[in-house]
Amino acid sequence: MQKSIRLVSGLYLKLSLLTVAVGLVLRVVLLFNEQTTSLAFSFGEWCEVFLLGAVNDFCAATAGFIFLWLFMLSVSRTKYKKPWGYILLALLVAAFCYVAFFNTIFDEYGSVAPRIALYVLGYWAGSFALRLFLPGFRSHWTTVWFALFIVVYVGAIIFNGISEYFFWSEFGVRYNFIAVDYLVYTNEVVGNIMESYPVIPMTLGIVVVTLLVTWYFFRSELVQTECLKGWRWKAVIGPAYVAALFAAIGLLNFNTRFQDSDNVYVNELQANGLYKFYDAFVKNTLDYEQFYLTRPEAEAEAFVHGVYQSTGDNLHAVRAEGEEIRRNIVLITMESMSASYMERFGNTERITPVLDSLYKLGLAFDRVYATGNRTVRGLEAVTLSLPPCPGQSIIKRPNNAGMHSTGALLRDKGYNVTYFYGGNSYFDNMETFFSGNGYDIVDQKSYKPEEITFANIWGVCDEDAYRKVIRTLNEETRSGKPFFAHVMTVSNHRPFTYPAGRIRIPNDSKSRAGGVLYSDYSLGRFFAEAARQPWFENTIFLVTADHCASSAGRTEIPLQKYHIPALILAPGLIEPGVVDGIVSQIDLMPTLLSLLNMSYDSHFYGRSIFDPAYVNRAFIATYQDLGYLEGDTFTILSPVRRFEQYRVVPTEENPHHLEAMERKDAVQVDRAIGYYQTSCKWNKR
Repeated sequence: MQKSIRLVSGLYLKLSLLTVAVGLVLRVVLLFNEQTTSLAFSFGEWCEVFLLGAVNDFCAATAGFIFLWLFMLSVSRTKYKKPWGYILLALLVAAFCYVAFFNTIFDEYGSVAPRIALYVLGYWAGSFALRLFLPGFRSHWTTVWFALFIVVYVGAIIFNGISEYFFWSEFGVRYNFIAVDYLVYTNEVVGNIMESYPVIPMTLGIVVVTLLVTWYFFRSELVQTECLKGWRWKAVIGPAYVAALFAAIGLLNFNTRFQDSDNVYVNELQANGLYKFYDAFVKNTLDYEQFYLTRPEAEAEAFVHGVYQSTGDNLHAVRAEGEEIRRNIVLITMESMSASYMERFGNTERITPVLDSLYKLGLAFDRVYATGNRTVRGLEAVTLSLPPCPGQSIIKRPNNAGMHSTGALLRDKGYNVTYFYGGNSYFDNMETFFSGNGYDIVDQKSYKPEEITFANIWGVCDEDAYRKVIRTLNEETRSGKPFFAHVMTVSNHRPFTYPAGRIRIPNDSKSRAGGVLYSDYSLGRFFAEAARQPWFENTIFLVTADHCASSAGRTEIPLQKYHIPALILAPGLIEPGVVDGIVSQIDLMPTLLSLLNMSYDSHFYGRSIFDPAYVNRAFIATYQDLGYLEGDTFTILSPVRRFEQYRVVPTEENPHHLEAMERKDAVQVDRAIGYYQTSCKWNKR
């Protein structure tokens, strides 16, 4: 047992000290990096950088040791003895067969998930069978995997140090939400790295250094795997490591209170990069004033106050002429419905016949742009009417209750306000956000078993969801109050499965075209059924999308990948018409409210297109790039206080074609900064 304890504790200390050593070298190197422009540290701050920095690195190493610890716990003779070995093998084979021959959660997700699960379970079952029936194979298998674990740990420590250096060289900070964002846009980021750095020589260098370090420091441990097979050392080391793990996590969190210096480099240098990455992932924020171009606070606020005739945090009065029209309101945000799927915008696949027909019956918007590329961005736009802030949507941030939302506004006017979602609304924090902002929620948990005819991993099919909407609205009309129903669909989402026999594309094709066509078909069924309800003639409908189906392109923000459909339909109230100017997704609900002659006090940045002061512009963003489109000028604000500008030069193939502007438009840059800087400040959560 003593030998086992020495082996495990020695591994832990060596890996932790290696982490601390790499962190020390990294801190020294970063002190001389061109991004580090101020080294006017006090003695106490130097101590924080190196002493607290070492403590933070040691704690991060302690937390990261958990994977190797779990592997060492799994090394055992008992699991191969009767009957445990045969029970484990049977379970693994059963799991493999289940994934291989039945419809599982991995199939529901689609993409390569089923294949990956099949390969992993197949390898696991096959390798365990070899070890079970060929005892001589066990020690070799354990030794190889033990060595691989150590090599991966050493390589990860070295690779992370180099990655942090390059990240600091570009942004002047440790990992933040930009690094999290890189995981979302993996293809683009990998392509950029391949073009920007000598990846192959660097990779070979990292591999060589990793193997040398592993051999020099760990070669004696690699041949001691037999020491891991007992249980007594686990009974001693296990509780001790769990206590150390919780202490390390607590200390990492506690030490963040020392990262409050006025000198940002003191805060960043003492921090541990991986913990900063975790913190950014959880908090989903990227501070605008720290990373983006700004103007003097008074200047930016004066600009916005001038645009909206507002005060404070953009409080302004929206006043309509004439008597308010008390109509029911139904807002439908269709999942991933790009305008490019419509025949109206050049598609020849005939996969949106319903949407194309509705465009001829209502007020049709030809140039609406989504604010982002995720569902929560679209929901944020039509609910809060705000430009998107860098980082994650407000919907996924803490303390987002009690905001000025369309739901709260209409509830104050006597409406029943309900958010309908075919899946579970805990996803993307929808339940917390909508319930905290004046909405009742009807989601998959509200459905009776007989109300669900088809469902996949994302929720019930759109037909079932629309039927639930109609049943619920029929009940709400009995109260005598008007209703506001916000409906979020789910069927046009991977794995693109839907009930059989509804559309011409087979339900098992799992194709995007099938998802679009079924979503469009369900919309047609909804309007056909709604038209038979007594409340239909007194209802105004807004149909749009949350975002497009993809967002990658040649530029940071390809406009064509943010172009979404939108139309307002109101029997007997709105004549068919076309709006061909640029409109932002945040303007859609204010426009609808103006058609009902609603007056209200507002914090919205969105405004009605019928407002005499309306300017055709759109706000379009990724997690870190903030776009502002006005006229034919597209301005993109990026971290490290950069900006780019493009001219929209339509071509026959792409009406949203962008060309870089050689001569910059300072006025448009100032307007973009004014909108984003103030919105991010006033709506920080």
